[in-house]
Amino acid sequence: MSGESGVTLLEAVRTALSDAMADDDRVVLLGQDVGRLGGVFRATEGLYARFPGRVFDTPLAEGGIVGSSIGLAMGGLVPVAEIQFLGFLHQAFHQVTQQLARYRFRTRGRFHLPVTIRAPYGGGLRMPEFHPDSLEAQLANVPGLKVVAPAFPEDAYSLLRAAIRDPDPVLFLEPQRLYRSVRGPLPADGADDGDFGARLRRPGDDLLLVSWGPSVHTCLAAAAELEERHAVRSAVLDLRFLSPIDHARLHQEAAARRRVVVVHEGVRSAGLGAEVVASLQEALYDTVSLPILRVTAPDTPYPPGRLEDAYLPSQEKIVEAALRVVDRA
Repeated sequence: MSGESGVTLLEAVRTALSDAMADDDRVVLLGQDVGRLGGVFRATEGLYARFPGRVFDTPLAEGGIVGSSIGLAMGGLVPVAEIQFLGFLHQAFHQVTQQLARYRFRTRGRFHLPVTIRAPYGGGLRMPEFHPDSLEAQLANVPGLKVVAPAFPEDAYSLLRAAIRDPDPVLFLEPQRLYRSVRGPLPADGADDGDFGARLRRPGDDLLLVSWGPSVHTCLAAAAELEERHAVRSAVLDLRFLSPIDHARLHQEAAARRRVVVVHEGVRSAGLGAEVVASLQEALYDTVSLPILRVTAPDTPYPPGRLEDAYLPSQEKIVEAALRVVDRA
């Protein structure tokens, strides 16, 4: 949903944080430069002054940021931690995977850790190494950790509010190239509609494009081209939740169209798209036409910015895959 009306995705994130802090004085923010600077993208701008004593600048130490969040949550607070870029979360993998995500299980339910980790991710901004990496598959693999990836301002607001209210840890992935390039409304009166599953972003009877985060918008552009130039009507399903996946909605929309292409910015091998394909094949082996194609990044480290157009899933690549699936059906 682009255009001039509404708020940007970045403004939706900032509003969600502000409203959550106003509603619950247990909510605190921490991370590198989130205080006086307002964050590297200015997602927390103004909150340091508005909520004194509740927004904390931390050292450049991702393990310390997540570890501190665990302690704050055990002490009764509701921490929202910012990792400046998702690619840096590897520095905190022990704290996330072996501490944060497991603590409820380890303590037999005695401790819930209501920690939200926010992290910008994704390509399209010519970022240096580690800054654009899409690691969602590595994190959706962690039991006890929810993973959410909004693609629109309305979702950025409502899903972040829901993440902060959640009694268990949530990784909230923010597509950095959409921060200021996508606009849309906020939920009426700051509310959400209670629908936290996948959402159909565009109708179409011939084909289903499945994606999340920044690639949703690439799929929407590809769907428009497919209809205008090839008379192929493509539906676009935005998963939004990467762990747990809304399998029921995924299966429903795929069964209605039989032809499926899955699109994501992460690498191909063991990417989250492989899990989507496996889910469809197991549930709809006698319904969905094979093959289910994937349009992904190649199995290489993220390249220098001047090469990322060739690296990322593009409108052209999605159209090509869609036409192959339609021809084979």
